[in-house]
Amino acid sequence: MASEAKTPRKKTLVGNVLTSGKMDKTVVVSIERLAKHPFYGKYVKRRVKYKAHDETNQCGAGDKVVIVESKPLSKSKRWRVKEILEKAK
Repeated sequence: MASEAKTPRKKTLVGNVLTSGKMDKTVVVSIERLAKHPFYGKYVKRRVKYKAHDETNQCGAGDKVVIVESKPLSKSKRWRVKEILEKAK
């Protein structure tokens, strides 16, 4: 029997662009999630910042984007901008 090699699905996240013009072809994307406090049980906002590759330099600060996991592109970049969902006003 021939076994088929399955490629793992790449992780995708939706977040807001914080900075865009300071680094060439790089944007910083903030991902917010709700996490339950272990003792008090209250839900608290947690934020993680990822550096993502923006090949065309089209993202601006405040844009809502979809980023997808990729191979390491530099020391701190492991994500790519897949699409821009909505531009900032």
